[in-house]
Amino acid sequence: MKVNKITALRLMLSMIMIIGFASCSKKSSSKSASRATGWNVGSKKAAKKQEAGPGLVFVEGGTFTMGKVEDDVMHDWNNTPTQQHVQSFYMDETEVTNFMYLEYLDWLKNVFPPSEENYKYIYEGASPDTLVWRNRLGYNETMTNNYLRHPAYASYPVVGVNWIQAVEFSKWRTDRVNEAILEKKGYLKKNAKTDDVTAEASFSTETYLMAPTMTYGGNEEIVLKGAKGARKSPKAGKDGKVSEQKNVYAQRSSGIILPEYRLPTEAEWEYAAAADVGQREYNIYKGQKKYPWSGSYTRSGKRQNKGDQLANFKQGNGDYGGIAGWSDDGADITNEVKKYPANDFGLYDMAGNVAEWVADVYRPIIDNESNDFNYFRGNRYTKNKIGEDGKVEIVTLETMKNDTLSNGKIIVRSFPGQIAQVPVDENETYLRQNFDKSNNINYRDGDKQSSKYYNFGDSESNTEKGDAKNMYNSPKHNVTTDSLGRMVRKYDTSSERTTLVNDKVRVYKGGSWRDRAYWLDPAQRRYFPQDMATDYIGFRCAMSRVGPKAEKRKSARN
Repeated sequence: MKVNKITALRLMLSMIMIIGFASCSKKSSSKSASRATGWNVGSKKAAKKQEAGPGLVFVEGGTFTMGKVEDDVMHDWNNTPTQQHVQSFYMDETEVTNFMYLEYLDWLKNVFPPSEENYKYIYEGASPDTLVWRNRLGYNETMTNNYLRHPAYASYPVVGVNWIQAVEFSKWRTDRVNEAILEKKGYLKKNAKTDDVTAEASFSTETYLMAPTMTYGGNEEIVLKGAKGARKSPKAGKDGKVSEQKNVYAQRSSGIILPEYRLPTEAEWEYAAAADVGQREYNIYKGQKKYPWSGSYTRSGKRQNKGDQLANFKQGNGDYGGIAGWSDDGADITNEVKKYPANDFGLYDMAGNVAEWVADVYRPIIDNESNDFNYFRGNRYTKNKIGEDGKVEIVTLETMKNDTLSNGKIIVRSFPGQIAQVPVDENETYLRQNFDKSNNINYRDGDKQSSKYYNFGDSESNTEKGDAKNMYNSPKHNVTTDSLGRMVRKYDTSSERTTLVNDKVRVYKGGSWRDRAYWLDPAQRRYFPQDMATDYIGFRCAMSRVGPKAEKRKSARN
């Protein structure tokens, strides 16, 4: 009997210990407890799904063979195949249309009236060059006068936009999208994006993140603390004193502010256009595509639309669309977006219609020996400019910076309300292994060390004086102003120039309505000066993906 009591007592103690351990375990796994310290750090989620920005579709990253065109009749050596890996990102479903770009121009006109002397270059500098349609022996005045603004062309891709203008549009789009998100979430006063914006006080995403009190010119009635519904009234503490509930501005850690819209890199664009993700059959990869669609022909082989052209391109001399009727591709110049089937990523017109700017500076060789992950040539690292008061310096009307292009056109590159930027210096590069200067465009290709004329062991000061020749000896056109403010253009007529490649030519990808089918291959690459525009080059935006590579990893059996 005594043994049974002892056994029962032991069982009872064991149960108490088990319950205690379970209780402790439950307490330690509380959502508000830190896994590092056990402290109560609130109920913030460890991760948050990135929302796709307006107009974007998801492109899951992966490895692919960059370059290697199937038909290399030109025998170009700038398409050498190289294995690359691209991270997941988002990309515009279609090219940027006339309607989308006109929204940008209307905003600039309202905020920076072109009639005022201080703003006269802003609107003009952002406007597409409508004269790109003119041809010495062709009548194209209809497009010159109507293509950009007539509603019949609203859904057509914008053209006449140079690379610099495309970059500035992307920056503007970033700010407008994040401005709308913050207003919706209650961090900005309702309708602030339309009613309260002025030339002196506009919204900049980076300014809001780094110095929110300086956004909208520091107007606290517009820039609110705390999200809608989160602002609480004063409450009494245990001592009976009333204290204000501390509220905060939105931050990167809030998870609601999107990364910037930007031009895609060449690797991203080519990966997205090829869409090799659709080259699987019974879990077997069938190899690289010739076009963004499967097959080796430009016409559809599907029963319901057999014979229809899959892209808008030039089919032959004097043949921009085919014979009128069912065999025609539906366009002579550009066409409305989404008129041809999307590729396996859901992207439209990745071949034909218009070619597209990408972010990269052109070089004949892709240096995969140096990098095979998110390849990009064109990095210029900058940092926020800090004033004498120790605070970030905000651009004002007096400190706006303009760029005078080689053709004399003036484009504004920094707007009031933005944070002024300066190149990184030795404070950021000292003892670093991954970069050692601000401008990395010529890294391992075209810099002084790449030249056969470089005198190793010579001082940098001597090479700056001209002892080392440039690898890319391209024309050097110059635009200046005289004492009366008149523009003086000096065109380089030297016969000693040996190339058109320099640090201001950018890659453009994809065929256009002016190109033969040969150029529809996603691996094809060409270049054009970044400050010039044509009637066949447009663009689309991309956005980096933060967080997991994909939402859910699918089983190989699916």
